[in-house]
Amino acid sequence: MQLKKIKTQMSLAACALLQVSSPTVQAAESTWDVDTAVLLYSESDGRVTAFEPAIYAGRELEDGDRIDLRMVVDALTGASPNGAHASSQAQTFTTPSGNGSYTTAAGENPLDDTFHDTRVALGADWTQELDRLSRLTLGANFSQEYDYTSLGISASYARDFNNKNTTLTAGMGFNNDLIRPEGDIAAIFQPMRVAGSGNNREGADETKTITDFLIGVTQVIDRKTLLQMNYTFGTTDGYQNDPFKVVTVVDPVTGLPADASVSAFFNTASTNNLPYVYESRPDSRQKNSLYLKLVRHLEQDVINLSYRYYWDDWGINSHTVDFKYRYEMENSYLQPHFRYYTQTAADFHTHNLKLGSEVVAKTGQVLVDYASNDYRLAESQTITLGLKYGMPMGDNSELSMRAEVITQTITDNNVPAGEETPDLSAVVLQVNYSFVW
Repeated sequence: MQLKKIKTQMSLAACALLQVSSPTVQAAESTWDVDTAVLLYSESDGRVTAFEPAIYAGRELEDGDRIDLRMVVDALTGASPNGAHASSQAQTFTTPSGNGSYTTAAGENPLDDTFHDTRVALGADWTQELDRLSRLTLGANFSQEYDYTSLGISASYARDFNNKNTTLTAGMGFNNDLIRPEGDIAAIFQPMRVAGSGNNREGADETKTITDFLIGVTQVIDRKTLLQMNYTFGTTDGYQNDPFKVVTVVDPVTGLPADASVSAFFNTASTNNLPYVYESRPDSRQKNSLYLKLVRHLEQDVINLSYRYYWDDWGINSHTVDFKYRYEMENSYLQPHFRYYTQTAADFHTHNLKLGSEVVAKTGQVLVDYASNDYRLAESQTITLGLKYGMPMGDNSELSMRAEVITQTITDNNVPAGEETPDLSAVVLQVNYSFVW
């Protein structure tokens, strides 16, 4: 489950990891076209580092059918934000197991440095040519982490029209996920306890389901221009909390974490309750997105421009602009990359919970329905700048290298000085080798 904490950053870094590079010469029938990649992702300030090898293999079969196989391995280590905010005093937290603790110095953003995870993801697609103008693709995927298992299936149908200049596509995907975090499922809005004094838990595991539907059209505008338009609707039902994320309960007068001077419930010496409660999110989510992509082939170079608008019923709206320009040289190419992403905050994103108005001082009861200080749900802006270099290594192979810098800024409105969520920067290095076998 801890892998999900950096899903946003990893998706920005690895979104092109398994996009198949086109070999210099078209692959012959009954051969495999293979794309291998190794990606290194590293965040600043000793946060998450990821090492990700991946392999893709696809083959044309008889009668126009095709099979595609893929495998990705993620190995992650580092420190991850736990949801609490920086304070003018040192803060001590309990590890997810409930048996250990770590202390964050005054003025520092609380990070859980016990974070580590490994994921293995497998996937396969089978495309069957139904007739000269239509195709059906069936897919399956499986991923396993230390504390998270995901099983999924997908299906899509594509139909060509207008002398194969127009393609309509409709598809759906379904995933069933099992979450079994270290230390079991945290009880929502219950306080983190002092290490060794017992955890506030409500079960060993939880589940959620993810269903997505897509409809799209791809249009050949002219010999050098391709336009793609997609609409996606998705629902997620079930457990959507991050069991390792907490929200700080503060004294509204001093702004400091609640203690014995303002609340008997948070008198840690006698109750073992720390002034941090586990977050709560809605157990359903509806998501929508519109996607536009334009590919234009110039005399030699290629422009690739896309835009995505996303909105959901959690109150998050986002815009993504992605631009790539492939500049052809004599025996190689350069491809600069620019990506800009901005989103609004979720309706229930909050910096902290205030004693008295949002938390009952005597009992610790939280008076709001949902609350999270997960920075992924905050208002933010992310910029990615990168450069890719590729060159043929023979008639049917290509070597490429990519380097990118990602910077993310969290917008903290009305947050006291010294408690702001720090900006994040990350570096991505990737090497691809594509060949025909």
